Amino acid sequence: MIPLSILDLAPVTEGSDASRTFANTLDLARAGERLGYHRYWLAEHHNMPGIASAATAVLIGHVAGGTSAIRVGAGGIMLPNHAPLQVAEQFGTLACLYPGRIDLGLGRAPGTDQAAARALRRYYQNAEEFPADVVELLHYFEPAQAGQAVRAVPGAGIDVEMWILGSSLFGAQLAAALGLRYAFASHFAPDLLEQALALYRREFRPSAELSQPHVMLALNVVAADDDAEAARLFTTQQQAFVNLRRGRPGLVPPPLASAAALDEFCTPAERAGVDRALACAVVGSRDTVRAGIAAFAGRHTPDELMLTANIFDHAARVHSFEMAIEAAR
Repeated sequence: MIPLSILDLAPVTEGSDASRTFANTLDLARAGERLGYHRYWLAEHHNMPGIASAATAVLIGHVAGGTSAIRVGAGGIMLPNHAPLQVAEQFGTLACLYPGRIDLGLGRAPGTDQAAARALRRYYQNAEEFPADVVELLHYFEPAQAGQAVRAVPGAGIDVEMWILGSSLFGAQLAAALGLRYAFASHFAPDLLEQALALYRREFRPSAELSQPHVMLALNVVAADDDAEAARLFTTQQQAFVNLRRGRPGLVPPPLASAAALDEFCTPAERAGVDRALACAVVGSRDTVRAGIAAFAGRHTPDELMLTANIFDHAARVHSFEMAIEAAR
């Protein structure tokens, strides 16, 4: 079976708070470990009331400390928000505490709005510095050399599995040039999926980190006991996407009464936008999910799949991930 992993946006639902979210995150990670998921990633976002994973490295430590075997990492750290040295120190520390289990995925987008991006890193020029920052960060994980003026302590010589994240051709090209693993954000930006995969695989250059291309694709998967209930649960993610596009991100909303009610919630143009953005989604019963995951993997032949599910009720969310991996088997 292709390795399956979990992407968690640490959702803060209506009527809840961040403390409850962090407890749910650890509970889901423990469930994922028990079920046989390979990785558990958390994504950096800022100034978004419904996402509590802003301090991503801190939350990774919380999850890694509460589990024992599953790999834990960032999907990802938005490097324009940080100095590369600080990222190396943070993840070097995590890798010392939890050896052989820490992943570092790097993204070029700020993961927030312009005002928050300025507040995060006031003197940063622009995201075009991203390739140079990645190279600088990789250097800090190399064994320290005599006379090296700046080194990551801890960090130098420590094994942290590195990934480039992307939703366009830019990340694919950079990952290929540096010989790094590549994760594509097909769960919310699928338009360039096929072109990015082709470019990455065609232009990949072997490196000390990796001898051949290695791709992970993200996929929305919402599983329930029947197709109608799964489609209803999926309306939480659809509403959240529409609210974000309206410029009104908020707490994660409960699902609508039925999937059909989404057409009353949003305009036809908004519905077309959400359907396009969330086109890489498998929503349904165990049999529907089994067929959907197999079809997606067969079409794109990734080395790994990372599943995400923005489901309002925590128990239903855990149940969805349980059904998804059982169906994939």
